Amino acid sequence: METVHNHPYAALTPDCVLNALESLGLPCDGRLLALNSYENRVYQVGQEEGPPLVAKFYRPARWSNAAILEEHTFVEELVEREIPAVPALRINDATLHEFEGFRFSVFPRRGGRSPELEDPDTLEWLGRFMGRIHAVGAIRPFNERPTLSIETFGNEPRDFLLAHGFIPSELNEVWVSVVNQALDGVKHSFDRAGSVAAIRLHGDCHAGNVLWTPDGPHFVDFDDARNGPAVQDLWMLLSGERSDMVRQLSDILAGYEDFCEFNPRELYLVEALRTLRLIHYSAWLARRWDDPAFPAAFPWFNTQRYWQDRILELREQVALMDEPPLWQN
Repeated sequence: METVHNHPYAALTPDCVLNALESLGLPCDGRLLALNSYENRVYQVGQEEGPPLVAKFYRPARWSNAAILEEHTFVEELVEREIPAVPALRINDATLHEFEGFRFSVFPRRGGRSPELEDPDTLEWLGRFMGRIHAVGAIRPFNERPTLSIETFGNEPRDFLLAHGFIPSELNEVWVSVVNQALDGVKHSFDRAGSVAAIRLHGDCHAGNVLWTPDGPHFVDFDDARNGPAVQDLWMLLSGERSDMVRQLSDILAGYEDFCEFNPRELYLVEALRTLRLIHYSAWLARRWDDPAFPAAFPWFNTQRYWQDRILELREQVALMDEPPLWQN
């Protein structure tokens, strides 16, 4: 495991952050606030003149430059159509910059609160904008970014966890059995859904990436944007009992289908996609465990209790994937 001192982010000191922005001709006033982000390092930076900016320093070796720029282009397409996303600022005719080995982008600061997902009007409003985002996303696919699939979000993360010895030996056999059963359920769900279009997605559209203002929502952090089924951007807005999720989905689709047709067969994928996210999340934590920020922020990861809970969670998902899709009561 790498130490605090030799991890790449160790060189990203406050002075480095400020100097990076000043290298673009953005004089800073010394105010620096680390924002809640683990995948990348994100800071609110005060300017000598003008409002604070947000600087994102990309995790080394995660995305290629082309993949990052493809995300920026997608968000710019949304903004051009007056869809409330937050684009990277174009400075010196570029949205991606480099300083002392770090790639970074600068964004306008946008405030807001979490949306009230129990409010039908809020859900319908979100649905309208998700429909508009997906209408743009369906114009053409990403070429540099991956597609959400059983292989990339299920098989490969499972194999990584096993190959690197993260599963406790006494739980290894039962975890392998349950995760394979869950992935069989995922495959069956995709088979039931049939042919589903893969479009450009936000990719991580949970409530924390939607900021609400009196003028409505705006969408932030397209860092996980990829190709995939439209329902991937909808199911994370659902919560509670089955009856609650059916009602929430109805409210979202009431707005969504004003702008984009929704294939109801994708509802076979809701629990399958949730299952893939759970498997992928464990591997995401494992891959980042050499980053000192992760053991500090996730001390419960990789404990005996953690893997026992994941086994129970996956067993629940196996049962849920056998239930009818949400539109059937």
